[in-house]
Amino acid sequence: MSVFDIFKQLESKQPAPTGAVEYIIAGLGNPGTEYENTRHNIGFMTIDTLCEKYKVKCKKLKFKALTCDAAIAGKRCLIMKPDTFMNKSGEAVTEAMSFYKIPPERTIIVYDDISLEPGKMRIRRKGSDGGHNGIKNIIYLSGADTFPRIKMGVGAKPHPDYNLADWVLGHFKKEDGEKLEQCFQNAVTALELMVDGKIDEAMNKFNS
Repeated sequence: MSVFDIFKQLESKQPAPTGAVEYIIAGLGNPGTEYENTRHNIGFMTIDTLCEKYKVKCKKLKFKALTCDAAIAGKRCLIMKPDTFMNKSGEAVTEAMSFYKIPPERTIIVYDDISLEPGKMRIRRKGSDGGHNGIKNIIYLSGADTFPRIKMGVGAKPHPDYNLADWVLGHFKKEDGEKLEQCFQNAVTALELMVDGKIDEAMNKFNS
């Protein structure tokens, strides 16, 4: 390895963030290889894109989640992929919130939404669970629905009789790939704006 290569590697590493954690960013999904790249795991996939940009790896097991830290918009953020399975996402998220004393307003959740087509996303300051079990559990355990969130489109069931669990635990269509990649990049930009206190700008720019 040349000296140039060594310097290039050093430059590519994200400096370890210092100071207190100011934001939590949690992408929802199910752990395990059998659930990788399924519709329900689009929150995990978004987090993977965020980690790739900031050259960090979400692999430290803490707060019942795979975690890492990154300095985003000048603020130290805890990035999380709950390891509890979707329906118990709140156990991981609220444990981290309690430890770092982070209010719901600085806890950003990224998750799947069947009312949006793949490639579409919608940002909200707060709101109900909308029938999403992961969000329902976070609201129940935190006692609040005032956390900002990014809903990532996965598309509606092909017909009303189709089993919802089978749909969200299924894989995306091959033709959705390019749209999803762009949506992941948009979500990362939106997260940066939200952490920087510019949620209105993020909403204006990306809400479908």
